[in-house]
Amino acid sequence: MSPTLRRGLASAASLTLLLGLAACGADPGDDSGVATPGVTDTEILVGTHMPLTGPASAGYSTIAPATRAYFEHVNEAGGVYGRKINYKIMDDGYNPATTQQVVRELVLRDGVFAVLNGLGTPTHTGVLDFLHTNRVPDLFVASGSRTWDQPQKYPGTFGFNPDYIVEGKILASHVAENFAGRTVCFFGQDDDFGRDSLVGVEKILGPVTDKQTYVTSNTNVAPQIGALKAAGCQVVILATVPGFTALAIGTAARIGFQPQWLVSNVGADHLTLASQLGEAAGLLEGLIGVNYLPMHNDETNPWIVLFRQIHEKYNADAPFDGNTVYGMAVGYLFVQALQAAGPDLTRTALVEAVERGGFEGPGLAPLRFSATDHSGYGGQRLTRVSGGTQEYFGPTYETDPADGPVNEYPGESATPPADGIPSAP
Repeated sequence: MSPTLRRGLASAASLTLLLGLAACGADPGDDSGVATPGVTDTEILVGTHMPLTGPASAGYSTIAPATRAYFEHVNEAGGVYGRKINYKIMDDGYNPATTQQVVRELVLRDGVFAVLNGLGTPTHTGVLDFLHTNRVPDLFVASGSRTWDQPQKYPGTFGFNPDYIVEGKILASHVAENFAGRTVCFFGQDDDFGRDSLVGVEKILGPVTDKQTYVTSNTNVAPQIGALKAAGCQVVILATVPGFTALAIGTAARIGFQPQWLVSNVGADHLTLASQLGEAAGLLEGLIGVNYLPMHNDETNPWIVLFRQIHEKYNADAPFDGNTVYGMAVGYLFVQALQAAGPDLTRTALVEAVERGGFEGPGLAPLRFSATDHSGYGGQRLTRVSGGTQEYFGPTYETDPADGPVNEYPGESATPPADGIPSAP
């Protein structure tokens, strides 16, 4: 055998061994005494996958840059226990195959400490087992799928959004109270997002009159919207990402179909939708949605004052909208988790800190993290577009993903610290 061939085989064997160790779940951060991946005395490397391009990029592409802007604010103040947060954002185009590729790069090539706020139900579902096998903390997934709340199967994965069954129940309760006797229908994404939302809706309303689905690879929704019109739908509940919220409403207008629209939080941000619809933005008048974070246009809210200041300093080229608020809220929660994990940062310490819970922030509803609940926020408040402005109305509601009632939540948001940075416990 030639020396060149021997060296090639040795290199291949070494690479195979490294990948094999990763695939077998070797975690040098918590058990072997070797330095935790992605953590040095001065830095914490964290990664995410986001649709910076593709069918879900409208609005969503601004989330991770807002999170990074918040981290820059924290880093300028010295970081967390002297470590600055380096947030690596990878574009997956909302394509599950690409998500798997970029997440493997983040873990195996870049050695990230954790994955933070990976976005999308169909995309993130495909990397759950990989992250679990490699013992990578998988925090605050940007989706309300029930899949993230499986502590026994995926102990390192935690949600952020209220789960879609909870959301469906809250929207449907409003329909039951305010649109009784109307013909109610449903249009949702053909994955766990749409399916879970429909479960929540039908827990309250029973079977809806008609239900239609879409896939993000096909932007022609005319057949589905036409079917909803033919079914006589007077109220349509949407489980849609922003681009498909705009497509549904715009397509309906072209065929003279004007139901009352109610929209999942993930596809209801008014500024994002208005940008998509352009001159037809008036079609959003009366749109009902849900949210659980301060409204971006509420200049009396101290969290909005804080986040806008950070935005203008570190992220001014982007719009300041609901997606920006979301991204900064994620960043604030992650810093709380790092503070709670302590100065001797390991992956196990971080997961245990999140499970201890007790976090407070800008949310209108409570965070439910515990050893047995990884689901994130537990409620929402209704919004309405009126006069071209999206505003809250009514109380905040909370419920469970089972058959519990939808109740008013009496709590209030915490007040942000003066410097905008959570302190160590």
